[in-house]
Amino acid sequence: MSAFLQQLPALLGVVIGALGSYLAVVRSDRARLRRETEARWEERRLAVYADYARVLKTSVTLAYRIAAHLGNDPHPHPLAPDEAAAAQAEAAVSRDPAGEALLLLGSRQVVEKARVWVLAVLEMERFLHEETRDPAAWQVLLERHRAAREGYYGAVREDLALPPGHGARWALPPVSGSR
Repeated sequence: MSAFLQQLPALLGVVIGALGSYLAVVRSDRARLRRETEARWEERRLAVYADYARVLKTSVTLAYRIAAHLGNDPHPHPLAPDEAAAAQAEAAVSRDPAGEALLLLGSRQVVEKARVWVLAVLEMERFLHEETRDPAAWQVLLERHRAAREGYYGAVREDLALPPGHGARWALPPVSGSR
C-alpha cells in the first residue's frame, strides 16, 4: 500500500493535468465557435446592409434621371417619367424584401438611419411624381438624401466596427434653368 501512496501524488497530477487540458480545449473550442458564428452573422449583416443600399441607390439613380428630364438635375442621361415608370415600380418592389432583411438583421441604429434615408428617397419620388420643375427645391431634397445616406453608411460602419469611409460628397455643376 505504501507504493500506491507514493504514486498517488503523481497519479493525481496526471488526472488533474488531463482534466485541465480537456477543460482548456473545450473552452478554446467554444470561443472559436463563438468567433466563427459572430463572423458569419457579421458577413450576413454586411450583405444585407449593402443590398439595401444598392436597392435604394437604384431608386435614387432613376430619380436623378427623371429630375434631369424635368430640368432639375444635371444628370447626363435624362429619362421621361412615363419611360421610367416600370423601372421605378420594380425598384420600389425590390425595397420591400431588402427592408425586411434589414429589419431582421440590422441594429436599431442602422434601421433608424435606413428609415431616414428611405423617407428622403420617397420625398424625392413624390416631388418628381408631381412633375415639379424647381431646381432649387430639388437641390434641397438632394442634400437631405445625401445627409441621410451618409448617416446610414456611418451607422453601418459603426455597427460592423469598420473604419470611417468616404462621405461621397462630390461637387456637381449647378443646374441652369429648366429645360
